[in-house]
Formats: sequence, structure tokens, C-alpha cells
Amino acid sequence: MTFRRVLLTLAAAAFAAASAFAAAGAGRDDGVTLHGDRQQGGLMIGRTDPQAVVTFGDRRLRVSPEGWFVFGFDRDAKPAATLRIKRPGHAESTERIQVDKRDWEIQRINGLPPSKVNPPPEVAARIDREYREIQAAHSQDLDRADFMEPLQWPVKGTVSGVFGSQRILNGTPKQPHYGVDVAVPVGTQVHAPAGGIVTLAERDLYFTGGTLIIDHGHGLSSILVHLSKIEVKVGDEVKQGQVVAESGMTGRATGPHLHWGVYWFDTHIDPQSAMAVTAER
Repeated sequence: MTFRRVLLTLAAAAFAAASAFAAAGAGRDDGVTLHGDRQQGGLMIGRTDPQAVVTFGDRRLRVSPEGWFVFGFDRDAKPAATLRIKRPGHAESTERIQVDKRDWEIQRINGLPPSKVNPPPEVAARIDREYREIQAAHSQDLDRADFMEPLQWPVKGTVSGVFGSQRILNGTPKQPHYGVDVAVPVGTQVHAPAGGIVTLAERDLYFTGGTLIIDHGHGLSSILVHLSKIEVKVGDEVKQGQVVAESGMTGRATGPHLHWGVYWFDTHIDPQSAMAVTAER
């Protein structure tokens, strides 16, 4: 290859790269800042014109007076998702977000009471009722922006279970683990990961025992599970770091620990991803 052809080849490559970059930039010339974790279980936070209409999939997102909005990808999210933004006086912009697939651990837990692994038929109605109560608490879309606070660990201790792992209980495959477990003694003070409104406070649910849900706004909420004591009630406003409960081993648990889950509506979010993303903002 001659020196002239080498120069032409390099120039063509540079032009192609520049064109690709320009096209990508044009696709994001919508007055939006967007950052977060573009993988299964990841959380995203964006900012745009406060008057913009923002849609993720089929859901219209709440936009704060400062322009903030939030959304996330479930543990089993598909490879691509669509974000649409329509600002006043501008054409609608569309972004296809690639969602990276994660490899999940397999966690085997033995020694559970058989009734907690395969519940008897007579408790089916109770389990269904409690499930619907939890779903209702997660479904709210409160006009609060507590999710903008960098989320903090509700307790400090050894992480004994991670988000997304496939659970095999007493040898029987069950649903994945939708949170993180932190091994702490019974009675350890549990702090609010961020401010918000208490939307559920139940002391004896079949699977989760003492259960507390704090709504951080815009559909993002924390669930704290296996509690031995709850210090707040539904409707209470709590501040980040406030003591809201004590850890335990109630419900389906083989030892004392706190389970912390994060939801965006009914979407399961990795709490460790949520902490990292909110800290970046």
C-alpha cells in the first residue's frame, strides 16, 4: 500500500468516526442530561425542561419542577428500552437505550421450614393479600424528589446476599433475590436510606415478617424486611438516616439480617446500583 493510499484510508476512517459521533450527538441534542447504570437492575436519572413530556416505554414519567426524572431496568429487562422526550416548541426526541445483560449468582439456602418454601394451601389467600398490599405501596407516584439524595446503607454489616441471585431453597428453585441482605444482630438500628413517606408498615407478613416501605418519590421506594421492630407508621414523613426500625429474623429467614430492596414502581432495582447512581449526580 502506497503512502498516499494509507493517508486516504486514515482520512476515510476519521471521517466515518466523525460522522458516527455527529449522528450520535444529533440524537441527543434534546436538552437532556442522562446518567446511570444501563444494565439489568440499573437505575437512571435524567434532567430536562420541567415542562417536557417524558415517556419511558409505555409509562409517562413525573418530571420535577427542576426537571429531574428517574426510571430503571428490571432484573430481567429486555436488551433495549425506549425513552421519548417532548420539550415545548421542539420535536420529540427518541433514544433507544441498550440494556446490558448481567450474569447472576446461584444462592442455595437450606434449613428453612418447609411451610416457608412451599406454603400450605390454607395460607394462599393471606399470601395473595399481602402481595397485593406490597404492590399497592410500590405503585404510588408521589410528588417528592427524595430520590435525589445519595442513597445510604440502612445498616452496616457483612453483605450476605446480593441482588439478582437465583434462589434455591431447600433444594427447590424459587424466584430470584430482589435486594441485598446484610448480616446484623437482631435489634440493630435500621436507618432510612433516603427521606420519604412511609407507605407500608406491617409487623408480621408471611414471607417478609416485619416489613417497611418508604417512598422516595417518582415511583422509587425502599423495602426493609425481616424487622423485629418498626418505629414509624403509614403516612409518616421520615428523613434520611432516621432510625425507622430494628433488624430481626422474622418471616422467611434462617438467621438475623436485614433485607433491603429498591423498587421503581414494580421494577426491581439493584440497591447497590441505586446507591452508585444517586451518588454520581
